Amino acid sequence: MPAAVLIGAQWGDEGKGKATDLLGSRLDYVVKFNGGNNAGHTVVVGDEKYALHLLPSGILTPGVTPVIANGVVVDIEVLFEELEALATRGVDVSKLRVSANAHLITQYHRTLDKVTERFLGKRQIGTTGRGIGPAYADKINRVGIRMQDLFDENILRQKVEGALDQKNHLLVKVYNRRAIAVDEIVDDLLSYVERLRPMVTDTSLLLHQALERGETVLFEGGQATMLDVDHGTYPFVTSSNATSGGAITGSGIAPNRIDRVIAVVKAYTTRVGAGPFPTELFDEWGEFLSEKGHEFGTTTGRRRRTGWYDAPVARYASRINGVTDFVLTKLDVLTGLERIPVAVAYEVDGQRVDEVPVSQSDFHHAKPVYEEFPGWTEDISGAREFSELPANAQSYVRELEAMSGSRISAIGVGPGRDEIVQLHDLLD
Repeated sequence: MPAAVLIGAQWGDEGKGKATDLLGSRLDYVVKFNGGNNAGHTVVVGDEKYALHLLPSGILTPGVTPVIANGVVVDIEVLFEELEALATRGVDVSKLRVSANAHLITQYHRTLDKVTERFLGKRQIGTTGRGIGPAYADKINRVGIRMQDLFDENILRQKVEGALDQKNHLLVKVYNRRAIAVDEIVDDLLSYVERLRPMVTDTSLLLHQALERGETVLFEGGQATMLDVDHGTYPFVTSSNATSGGAITGSGIAPNRIDRVIAVVKAYTTRVGAGPFPTELFDEWGEFLSEKGHEFGTTTGRRRRTGWYDAPVARYASRINGVTDFVLTKLDVLTGLERIPVAVAYEVDGQRVDEVPVSQSDFHHAKPVYEEFPGWTEDISGAREFSELPANAQSYVRELEAMSGSRISAIGVGPGRDEIVQLHDLLD
């Protein structure tokens, strides 16, 4: 049975929960391998809508063991808020397992995130202010606090003291904020220990053993390819590796374990926060996509920037991630358009460029080169076979597939969990 990686192919919010849900009962484990509570999945189950931020969306599938792996930074308060919210709605959350090596987001990370972003002024990155960046910075600087540290109070206190020794100087002398007391942080973290104890484990070993038994494991990425800290639109990116390679380092499984890479891509494009976005729309069509697609962030509530489909970005995602299958979502949002533009290339300094420019400056100034395709007016939400889609919708999908670098194996035709057309099996 396979190990599959599921990632976003654009700037996030593509609907990765839809793809996870499509795999459903065939999964034994769903693993979150990067990010924190700075991204969200919205999953619709029947008449119920669930907004998840830190938890992997597989927690909603009965029988699946959800895992928060070592590459994630965890805000414990948010973790228990989400678990309690799901439990009150009848969701079984008892199987959740959390890596002992996952790093923690503390109060001082959240504080620093907010004050440093404000301090940047016009150069703001668009961070969510939830402490993700500062927590990853501490991890790389080797002054971070890991989940396992909570179970040894002496080590925990030493690490908090070491972290705050520098940060309090910064908060007080640079940002004119109050110093944060060591006891305040330690006492807060220790208050969660007994509730955490049953779920914290060596998740790398847990997943290795699952794969050895032939069980199916899905590695679910937060954010998306164009927000990857190495391969995205730096510096307007997240602080972790959101591409398929991040599943390896972020979970502690070997590269040769990965059988499939599934990338989720919208039938148009959105992003949240600052940074280049060649196909961004500022007219009535941007308003159309935003309103009809309900393009507001799951985590922040911020209105997403909207634009037409960007084929060079899809090709880039296919190459960087080794995509075997695309899941195309929100095709239904385009219903009613007479003509649908697609960016097939860019113009940079008067020259046509067919791939995503490596230069940040070039990408920032890139102008999309569009081709237009005929639209459709028929309601497609009831389609379950490709042949049931209007001819123009079928043609649009095939054109996107031809220019995006990998096959399209599933198509979202509505927000519901069953509103999907499957062309190819995602696991076989």
